[in-house]
Amino acid sequence: MENAKPAGRLAGKVAIVTGGGSRSDTEELGIDHATAVLLARAGAKVVVADLSAENAQRTCDEISAEGGAAPAVTADVSDAAACDAMVAAAVERYGALHVLVNNAAAHGKGTVEELDEENFDLNVAVNLKGAALASKYAIQAMTKGGGGSIIYLSSIDGIVAPYSRGVPYSLTKAALQMLAKTTTSDHGRQGIRANCIAPGHVQGAFSGRTMTPQRRELHKNAAPLGTEGTPWDVAWLTLFLASDESRWISGVTIPVDGGLLAVAPLRMYSYLTDTELV
Repeated sequence: MENAKPAGRLAGKVAIVTGGGSRSDTEELGIDHATAVLLARAGAKVVVADLSAENAQRTCDEISAEGGAAPAVTADVSDAAACDAMVAAAVERYGALHVLVNNAAAHGKGTVEELDEENFDLNVAVNLKGAALASKYAIQAMTKGGGGSIIYLSSIDGIVAPYSRGVPYSLTKAALQMLAKTTTSDHGRQGIRANCIAPGHVQGAFSGRTMTPQRRELHKNAAPLGTEGTPWDVAWLTLFLASDESRWISGVTIPVDGGLLAVAPLRMYSYLTDTELV
C-alpha cells in the first residue's frame, strides 16, 4: 500500500500532523512520516509540526519532492502558545484548517511501582495535554470553516494491558479515547468530528529501535492475520477519517492490529509455539 495513489481524496483540505517529523537515527519508516506523506498524496496541504525542526523538514522535503505542499513548523504541543501559533500558521498560509492529526507522543516505561514522576509528567504533557491543547485551537479554526476532523493516535496499549510494561504511556493513550468522545459530544454541532486510531504491533521507527527478531516474530504471530503491520496501514485509516468519506463517523476508536484484540491470547497458542493446545 506504500505506493498506492489516493487520487485526490483530500483535495482542497488543510491538515496539521503533530509529531510529523522523520527521525534521522533509524531507517525504519514511522507512522508520523507515512501519515504526512499519504495525506499530501491525497491532495491535502500538510503542515508538519514537530519538536525537532530538522525532523519536520525531512518529512516536508519528501512531500515537496513528490510535488506536494508541506511547510514545517517547530512546535512543542505541551505548550499552549505553541499550539496556538501552529494552528495560526496553517490558517495564515492556507486560509483554513480541516484536519488535525494528534500524533506527537512521548513514551513511558515501568509499572506503577516503578513509576518515575518526571517521565509520567512528560507523558501527560505530550500525549494527553498536548492533544487537548492542539484540539482547542484547531476547533476554533475549524468552526470558522464549517467543521473538520480531529484524529487522535491512541494505541492498543490503551485498550488492554500491553506486552511491555509502560504505565504512563498506556494511561495517556487510553485517555485519548475519552478525549475523542468528549470532543464529539461538545463540538459535534460545530461540524467537528473526532476519532481515535489504536495501532497494534506495527513495525516502524518507534518500535524498531528496541525490537529483537524474536519479539518481532511473536508480534506477527500473535494476531489472527499472521502478518506484520506497517505505518502505512495506520496512515490509510487516518486518510479515511480525514476525508469526507467518514462524514458520519465520530467518537469511536478503531484498532489497526491484524485482529489481535478479537481473540483471547491462548487462541493463538499454536501459532506462537507450533504446538496444538489440547
